[in-house]
Amino acid sequence: EVQLVESGGGLVQAGGSLRLSCVGSGFTFDDYAIGWFRQAPGKEREGVSCISGSDGSTYYADSAKGRFTISRDNAKNTVYLQMNNLKPEDTAVYYCAGDRSDSCHDWDYWGRGTQVTVSS
Repeated sequence: EVQLVESGGGLVQAGGSLRLSCVGSGFTFDDYAIGWFRQAPGKEREGVSCISGSDGSTYYADSAKGRFTISRDNAKNTVYLQMNNLKPEDTAVYYCAGDRSDSCHDWDYWGRGTQVTVSS
């Protein structure tokens, strides 16, 4: 069974940091791009960041550049999202997803999400 499981969310004050983790199982993790998405109440889901499986290339939404860092540890089947200088507008449910085409465009598997709440 394919699974992606997020963890690391929580409540943090503005300016604080969190590190999210996404652990994959049931598929060849190294071959997949893994992306992070978020969805705030009443808003559409948006892409935050992605890391390729083949060469570790990384991509960031403008809202994440300079504050968030994505990384992966294939030995642990885990992708991390380090989030620094958090803002109230970062409050959302954060999801990770896997893309077997390694293109950061076609998402095959999704996790259930982890809540991030940033207080002002």
